[in-house]
This record gives sequence, C-alpha cells and structure tokens, in this order.
Amino acid sequence: MTTKRGRPRSFDRDAALEIALREFWARGYEPTPVSVLAKAMGIGIPSLYAAFGDKKALFREVVDVYSRTYGAFTERALAAESSARAGVARMLREAAAEYTTPDRPNGCLVISAATNCGPDSADIEELLRTRRNANIAAIEQRVRSDVEAGILPPETNPAALARLTAVTIQGMSQQARDGATRSDLEGVAELAMSAWPNA
Repeated sequence: MTTKRGRPRSFDRDAALEIALREFWARGYEPTPVSVLAKAMGIGIPSLYAAFGDKKALFREVVDVYSRTYGAFTERALAAESSARAGVARMLREAAAEYTTPDRPNGCLVISAATNCGPDSADIEELLRTRRNANIAAIEQRVRSDVEAGILPPETNPAALARLTAVTIQGMSQQARDGATRSDLEGVAELAMSAWPNA
C-alpha cells in the first residue's frame, strides 16, 4: 500500500519571503493586502496561508529576515567599533547609505512599516516599537560602558545620547523616503555626532 504524499511547494520560499519583505517595506503593513502579496509572490492566497500562516505571521517573519539582513548594520556597527562614539558614527554613516540604496525601498522597514495602524494591528505596532526600543537600550548600554571605562566623561547622559541617536536614525529614514540623498543624510550624520561629548 502506498501512502499519498502532499504536493511539493511550487515556489521558492526564501525568494517569496524576500518579495513580501519588499512589498511591506515599500507600502507599509496595513496598506499591503494579502491579494497584492500573493500576486507579487507568484502564488495563490491559499498557498500563501499554507506556507506562511496569516498576514501577521508573514510580517513577523519578514521583520526577522530584515533584521538579520538589511537592518543588521546597526548592531554590527556597535559591536565592531572600539567605542560607542565610533559605533554610532559608523551606524549613522551606514544608515545614510542603506536608506538610499537605489535598488530597494528607501528608509527602514522597522521604522516606517507600521505607522498609523488601526486597532487590529496594535500588536504589529508593538512588535516594531519593541525592536526600536531594544536598539536604543543597546546604544545606551554601550555609552554607559564607555562612561564607566573613562572613554566618555562622567557627566555624559547615556540615555539622552541613545535617544538622540534613535531620533536621528528615525529622521534619516523618513527623509530618505521623502527623497533625501545619501549625501544629504551623511551631512545629518556628521552634524549629529557633533553633539557627542569629547573624552
């Protein structure tokens, strides 16, 4: 007796996920209907649900992929540089480049994909808010470590510097979506670093 096997998926899941990522990145979470996602991915709506679950589950997976790929430069910059100041300077420079790369949507998905969502998407807003706040906390911790090590002066305010960095990066993302160039944003990054205290 032979057992019947299910039909294999007729699409590349990773490629479909990348397409969904770019649709959400360009349009935002709520304005991207499942029908548009399925069409762009080249699959039927039932296949989309079978492969990814509902729209929210797909978006959560997209955010994970984005954070490991396009958005990973922020964490990488902090980890690779020898000081918080150098890490943030690199982060802002790389944001200027990443947010204006010509072959993909401008700005940052985690910053812009869930603005002005309705009540049914409150958990999606919270998902992205939590990630943004985690980034702020990581910067603050790095600044605090530099203060304790004497790299930054004792009167440095780690929370304020972390918040300044977040405000700058979020503003750069929106400016990129509004048409600012890489050069424009590099100027913003350089000016923002002038607010940092010297050791």
